[in-house]
Parts: sequence; structure tokens; C-alpha cells
Amino acid sequence: MRNRPIPGSSGLVRTMSLLGDPVLHAPCETVVDFSGELAQLVEDMFATMYAAGGVGLAANQIGVAQRVFVYDCPDDDDVRHLGHIVNPRLVAADGVVVRGPEGCLSLPGLEAGTERFDRAVVEGVTVDGDPVRVEGAGFFARCLQHECDHVQGAVYADRLRGWRRARVLRQARRASWAPAELPPPHVFA
Repeated sequence: MRNRPIPGSSGLVRTMSLLGDPVLHAPCETVVDFSGELAQLVEDMFATMYAAGGVGLAANQIGVAQRVFVYDCPDDDDVRHLGHIVNPRLVAADGVVVRGPEGCLSLPGLEAGTERFDRAVVEGVTVDGDPVRVEGAGFFARCLQHECDHVQGAVYADRLRGWRRARVLRQARRASWAPAELPPPHVFA
């Protein structure tokens, strides 16, 4: 058995993009360069996610408009899921729809009951270009769907309607990190 370094141990903690930053509200670019820069980006993403106390992080959350996300997230049975996906595609989201508390490192301190399917399957590749397929249930499925939304240019608040959306946006306007202007909502088909 080979000793593997802890993800993020050689990464740099980067500045978090916050609600209102244009990079969070536009679809990310497909990764075509699988050089060492991509591997370093993933390391930096893990370091940033851990420093912020998150369970997932998309590249645009640190200002890089590429289709990449990392995760270190438990499922409902407290089984740890650790990895990264480059060029992720949400290929299945099904099962029961559950409204549960959801937050985001790009909307620090805010949370809202957000509807998500309790099962998700994401396909993509690793930093080496190897195919990867990740299936999650419960909280981990929520994480996978949340991160796939990010690479599409959406945040969880875009999924909210009515008073839940109004409350989160009101809280965002009052937050110490308040955006100068709130972006238009992402449209889900």
C-alpha cells in the first residue's frame, strides 16, 4: 500500500468568490488542458474547501471558470466520500425530493430549505483524464447536485422560490460581505 498525500496538503488557500461575483453566475468552461496546472488547481480547491469548513467546492467559487469540483462529504450513513470531478455531468437525479437545509461557501452564514433529489449520479474525468462515475444518496446526493449547479453558473438560492428566496436575498443584502448588486436568477429548465 502506497502512502498518498492528504488532498489539499500542497495547496494554497484562495480567496472565495461571493454571491454577486460574475464568475459564479455564468456557466464554466470545459477543461481541455490536463497539465500540472489542473492538478494544482484541484489541490488549491481542497485546501480552500477545508480552510472554509465546506464539504464541496467548485472552481468558480475561487474565481476559476472551469468545470471542476472537489468534495469531502458524508452521506446519510456517515460514510465519507472524497474526490474530484473534472467536466462533471449530472446524468441522474431521482428518487424522493427532499427539502433540507443547504448553505454555500459563496453565501457565508446563510442557509435555506432547498429541494433536491435524494439520489444523484455524476460522470466526468479525473485530473489525469480517467473516466469517473460517482453515485450519491442523501446528503452526498445534495452535495453533488449543488456542485453541478455551480459549474452551470447557479447557486442554491436560484432554486428557491417565494418567501424562501426573498428571505435569503434579504439576508445577503444585509450580510457583512453583501454584494454590490444581486445577479439575476439562473433559469432552470
